[in-house]
Amino acid sequence: EKEKKKLRDKALILVGFSGGFRRSELVQIEYEDLDFVSEGVKIFIKRSKTDQSGEGSVKGIPYFDNDKYCPVRSLKKWIEYNNIKSGKVFSVSDKTVALVIKKYSYLAGLDSNKYAGHSLRSGFATSAAEAGAEERSIMAMTGHKSTEMVRRYIKEANLFKNNALNKIKI
Repeated sequence: EKEKKKLRDKALILVGFSGGFRRSELVQIEYEDLDFVSEGVKIFIKRSKTDQSGEGSVKGIPYFDNDKYCPVRSLKKWIEYNNIKSGKVFSVSDKTVALVIKKYSYLAGLDSNKYAGHSLRSGFATSAAEAGAEERSIMAMTGHKSTEMVRRYIKEANLFKNNALNKIKI
């Protein structure tokens, strides 16, 4: 049971982060929405906050070089371990997603009060911005409709990265 929970939580966090998912989107993923391809996995999002017309969208998550942190391998492992053939992939509430993030941020020695469900999405956007990803690439993954919020993440990411003090040698 403990092993099962660990596998689920790892897949949940890695997929949630790498796909820039909202909690509500993450808990809605069904087995039928997954398409494992040679590059990784395509995940069909049936509905989300900003998709008013309900046409859905697809997020592509590639395999990572590092097996330990690969969301695709982690998701596959979870599905195989649980023998999931249909229905919800994670079978948890969005409240559970927030609690899982708080638990693991605490175990990692972070202030768990600063982390919750939205941390996956904002963490992805900020990390991608820090790594130099373009605004439109970040938006394609997160599904943000306006550049305003994404620019806020990029600004946050650049606070220290492009800080003038980095040029001063003391």
